[in-house]
Amino acid sequence: MAKAYAPYSKFPVGAALRTEDGRVFTGANIEVASYPEGWCAETTALGHYIMGGGGKIVEIAVIAERMAKCSPCGGCRQRLAEFCRPDTKLYLCDNTGVAETVTMGDMLPYGFRGDILK
Repeated sequence: MAKAYAPYSKFPVGAALRTEDGRVFTGANIEVASYPEGWCAETTALGHYIMGGGGKIVEIAVIAERMAKCSPCGGCRQRLAEFCRPDTKLYLCDNTGVAETVTMGDMLPYGFRGDILK
């Protein structure tokens, strides 16, 4: 979250993905003047995860400076579902730590999964 680039919304967000082998991939939101062209913290973390070799994601954490229990947006829920299982833990954090723990299945119960296309 500390590395977010959010000059327009002033709403920094951070995300971290932990894989089964203990690696952690982090991300922060990055805004640009053309709002739809920026990207979310979860998307940045997923980019690092893919470039780092991937693996099984077992935990995700999301935090926003100005919002307790910040959850991934709809687009990020779908992106995360591509690389996670429905039972992957998702920690919704506030400035003191984990405020609530849910699963990806809780967040996107009828998500479109890529495995049906294979």
